[in-house]
Amino acid sequence: MILAPVHRSNLDSPLLAPLTRRRFRALAKESLFKVRPMAWFLAALGAFPVRRGSADRESIRAARSLLDAGAMLLVFPEGGRQTGDQIEDLFDGTAYLAAKTGAVVVPVGISGTETSMPMGTRIPRPTRVRVAVGRPIQPPDQSGPRSALSEWTTVLTAGLQEAQDAAVSMR
Repeated sequence: MILAPVHRSNLDSPLLAPLTRRRFRALAKESLFKVRPMAWFLAALGAFPVRRGSADRESIRAARSLLDAGAMLLVFPEGGRQTGDQIEDLFDGTAYLAAKTGAVVVPVGISGTETSMPMGTRIPRPTRVRVAVGRPIQPPDQSGPRSALSEWTTVLTAGLQEAQDAAVSMR
């Protein structure tokens, strides 16, 4: 299974842990692993680095291996942190991983973390946060054409927007 949440704050990943009793692994930007204590902490939580802005085959291989072994994987389909409640263009990486492994993708909306800990801050402010879990989305056909991944990403965009709207409406 792939958890596919919106990404508005550095608080998003830790807030997802209570959603499941299962331990999940996560793709995290490589720069977070440059500071040794942070690298140790992230690795202890099950995160592994990904080079953004390039086809990081090593990270994709590790993610596929984890999913094939039955692990739950956290992937932010928006890539880096975004602002606002509107879901914009998603990357096709989630579609690729789902197609190659047969993993179901669960969109997750998160409201309030952007206010609690906006970009550039280090200490969160007390704010009400809401999490809404969307309907699971079956993976795209593994043997389909490359264009099928983009079409499936459109389905994920709609599911993620629905989950985000649900989280926002709980405020």
